[in-house]
Amino acid sequence: MSVTKIPLKKKIALKLYTKYKSNEKRLHQLNYILWECTLRCNLNCIHCGSDCKKDAKVMDMPREDFLKALDEITPVVNPNKTMIVLTGGEAILRKDIKEVGKELYQRGFPWGVVSNGMGLDQQMLSGLMNSGIRAVTISLDGLEESHNWLRNHPKSFKNAVNALKLLRLTSYVKYDVVTCVNQKNYDELPEFYQFLQSIGVKEWRIFTVFPIGRAKHNELLQLKPKDFKGLFDFIAKVREEGKIKLNYGCEGFLGDYEGKVRDNFFFCRAGINVASVLVDGSISACPSLRDNFIQGNIYKDSFKDVWLNKYQMYRDRSWTKTGVCSNCEHFKYCEGNGMHLRDEKTGELLFCHLKRIEEGEKCSSEKK
Repeated sequence: MSVTKIPLKKKIALKLYTKYKSNEKRLHQLNYILWECTLRCNLNCIHCGSDCKKDAKVMDMPREDFLKALDEITPVVNPNKTMIVLTGGEAILRKDIKEVGKELYQRGFPWGVVSNGMGLDQQMLSGLMNSGIRAVTISLDGLEESHNWLRNHPKSFKNAVNALKLLRLTSYVKYDVVTCVNQKNYDELPEFYQFLQSIGVKEWRIFTVFPIGRAKHNELLQLKPKDFKGLFDFIAKVREEGKIKLNYGCEGFLGDYEGKVRDNFFFCRAGINVASVLVDGSISACPSLRDNFIQGNIYKDSFKDVWLNKYQMYRDRSWTKTGVCSNCEHFKYCEGNGMHLRDEKTGELLFCHLKRIEEGEKCSSEKK
């Protein structure tokens, strides 16, 4: 059956989920804050939109500035239920990251980092744990050759794996692996799945790259339609086996794959439950949302007031019903895909998951 032909039972569930989403937008309870605490990085990944040599010259935001903004918004959040995630660049390159962690911990906020694992040795991990870290995400993009190709460093795989082995020995730090699937590592996914089990990984997330930024110029970063569809078949199979908790990333309505490849139906929570503070003080949602999606700046606006009174374009997505979305029967479930896949100047959709899966179905049927 075509992925666009959704069974009646699932349609009913999706309809109920749209009501849940409407209520979430109305409440817009903030419970996830990302802080782009540095643009410095110790890698130069080929799929990253940043230039680590250029961005290394951008000063890290002083921790006092972020903490002041966090204190401003604390009256409208529950610190114990609001996760703070430090991103970059490479977050652990901040010399004061342990002091940052202690400040967050003392305020009652659980916190974590997204890391490439290059500098996450035992000394660093012990320091982070002493500062109350609760969660770590390690980027691991396939087996050694594929990972090192994407991360553009010959020791990246070894260091990331070593970091995961250290995390496995911790008793209370929650950790997972995130993998960027592309043409170089797609065929090795079954073997990589076995490898992750062998090093004790219990949670795994997969995402795909879209024709944005550097990915526009390297076709190997994007899956062909047939493989794009095949990826979701792989994820569904792994989830059925239950040996690793695997989820596809938060972007993209996936038709009949909804409920099969991640724990929840598709819901872009940017600006609804998720906010971010960028390195220059800009207030956004996901760190990848910039330019016209910026809602304010902590150096001139109250973080609390911005969260409560702005973000209208995030919470009312009717403006996205244009272009390929204008006549789509699934718009009521999708609402125009993830915000990071809209053009920041025109608002037009840059990538439709459902259309790419349909292309993959067509390729498969033609071969038969």
